[in-house]
Amino acid sequence: MFAERGYTGASIAAVAQRVGLSQQGVLHYFPSKDRLLAEVLRLRDERGLDVIALPGGKGGITLDTVASIVEWNTERRGIVQSFTVLSAESVIEGHPAADFFRERYGGARAWMADVIRAELGDALPGGVTPEQAAPLLFAVMDGLQLQWLLSPDSIDMPALFRAFLALLRPDTP
Repeated sequence: MFAERGYTGASIAAVAQRVGLSQQGVLHYFPSKDRLLAEVLRLRDERGLDVIALPGGKGGITLDTVASIVEWNTERRGIVQSFTVLSAESVIEGHPAADFFRERYGGARAWMADVIRAELGDALPGGVTPEQAAPLLFAVMDGLQLQWLLSPDSIDMPALFRAFLALLRPDTP
């Protein structure tokens, strides 16, 4: 429901109808719509459903790992759509997911800068630093997701993401 209607457009009644419960049944498990949203976001991260949820600095995460996750996301349209809708909607003042996304992106930018630095060093093409490249990388990912959701037959998200990575590492074939 959040993917289809966003947080503000989804109601407990609509969620209840979708899952085959009464409103009271949904409220038994989630005492408020805010609590339901928090649980949806928690479960998404707990199951490692996208690159932003990955822990950084533990070794093993490379830009190719990130590219593989972008590819994997093409098989999970509903999850990508819910993330895209909720993250965009969270910019509205007072939105209950605003702090979640603010903290999530802040932490993700920091560890992505570490991943970029470990793989490409401190001097990227054009004099860009890893700290500058990290938010640009997420902007490309988010933008590709949105374009793919709107036009999946004409946007090859994994290939375009790998093309962007080639800009960061021009010496790699």
